[in-house]
Amino acid sequence: MSVTTISPKFQIVIPKDVREKLHLSPSQRLQVLEKGGVITLVPEVPLKSLKGALKGMSRTGLREKKDRV
Repeated sequence: MSVTTISPKFQIVIPKDVREKLHLSPSQRLQVLEKGGVITLVPEVPLKSLKGALKGMSRTGLREKKDRV
């Protein structure tokens, strides 16, 4: 497990092993989420990179918008 420290300017450094594993790059944006005292950083992903992610997904069992409650 990697550890980081908050600087006097409230900045943190993401450890190198984590940056490499997640292929993070300089200037990449991260969403900051807090829930129950836990902070989570989630890399933003361009929508274009998701193209084709659901290819082959079955459409049976999907509800129409008008049928949703």
